[in-house]
Amino acid sequence: MVEREPVGLLDTNVIIQFKNLDFRQLPVEAFISSITLGELSIGVALAADKKVSVDRQAHVQFAESRLTTLPFDDACARTLAQVSGDLRSVGRKQKSRAFDSLIAATAISWRLPLFTLNPDDYRGISRLDLRHLSLPSHS
Repeated sequence: MVEREPVGLLDTNVIIQFKNLDFRQLPVEAFISSITLGELSIGVALAADKKVSVDRQAHVQFAESRLTTLPFDDACARTLAQVSGDLRSVGRKQKSRAFDSLIAATAISWRLPLFTLNPDDYRGISRLDLRHLSLPSHS
């Protein structure tokens, strides 16, 4: 039996796919970044129709009611400089990875592993303790 991580920061895509995940992949105590809450809220505002908006609002409400949101604070802002430098050193543009960079800086600053379904979004960021999740395959 694989032991669950005690704590971790969940990427935005994990919240969106939460009900499709095997909870055993997730940390016992999960947090989100205030950046993730912002991303989810932007998704509601930019929804193409009412049904999509309602579905996306459910993700926001789930995150707000079930998870502790960690602020993007001064320490996170200072860590962002290192994240941006890492991305530049591997030829990636920080602007195109803006939200991911902010979430990575939050995870590093708060010393939490980051759980994501899209590890390539964080390729090249040193000091980031990344945990790759996968969706169960349906045969």
